[in-house]
Amino acid sequence: MNLSTWEDMANGTSVEEFILLGFPGTWHSHVSLVVVFALTYSLAVTGNATIIALVWVNSTLQTPMYFFLCNLSFLEIWYTTGVVPKALGVMLGTSQTISFSACILQLFFLVSLGSTECFLLSVMAYDRYLAICYPLRYSSIMTSVLSARLALSSWLGGFLAISLLAFLTSRLTFCGPEVINHFLCDIDSCLALSCSDTWPVELATFLVSMIVVVASCVVTLVSYIYIISSILRIQSARGRTKAFSTCSAHLSVVTIWYGSTMFLYVKPSAQNSLDLNNLVNTFNTVVTPVLNPFIYTLRNQEVKQALGQAFQKK
Repeated sequence: MNLSTWEDMANGTSVEEFILLGFPGTWHSHVSLVVVFALTYSLAVTGNATIIALVWVNSTLQTPMYFFLCNLSFLEIWYTTGVVPKALGVMLGTSQTISFSACILQLFFLVSLGSTECFLLSVMAYDRYLAICYPLRYSSIMTSVLSARLALSSWLGGFLAISLLAFLTSRLTFCGPEVINHFLCDIDSCLALSCSDTWPVELATFLVSMIVVVASCVVTLVSYIYIISSILRIQSARGRTKAFSTCSAHLSVVTIWYGSTMFLYVKPSAQNSLDLNNLVNTFNTVVTPVLNPFIYTLRNQEVKQALGQAFQKK
């Protein structure tokens, strides 16, 4: 570390804005990516908004399971909105800079929404556990009040869990370079550019990830162990198929989400394999939000029926 860097750290000075590079390649490749990102974003917003609208207008879908699904769809809309519009400006070269405060805000917003999704998925797994393992008592246990409290707890827990992490990241010193090799601000990129000690942030990231991701994953896993064991005890093949169909879509979403999220955050060091992290981050923030509505509509008979009825009315 040179003398000027030490002086910058001593004086507490830091960069005021970052330059987002986006993806490497030619202008034509960037234009192609812009088209793909814009199309994916449109599908994600339209698909998730359609699910919310279907549940809102169809009385047969106004159950706790679809209430949680609406929360998940609402979350996905904001999750991809926090990334794609800025990414389009970065790839087109019209909005490649981002202020330090906006960078921290985007980081906090995205990671908080990711944490909320972890909690929501575990709540949805618990809901399926009650529905399949205690079908006769399900309505009396999973009331509208309890489902609202669980959803609210997921949102509050997701944002509160990341508050300390975002605060520690905002206290890092950035003396240059100002270039982020990505189209968004994430923890890995900030740690790679910081000229101060990043160990507290890395430790906090690991501990928060263990609490949020691993704990919610354990709840989901235990719920599905009981679910699968209950399904296997059903005598008729038709009954087993019907029971499994009620949770197959959620299980698919859980597998995709936790697989990529654990790769990104549950690790001792957050600065390893930045290129691979960026690729997985792209999948999480751009691809996953558009996959979820299609998974739920294609693998859920009730949603498909409600969608078919909506088209028939039109």
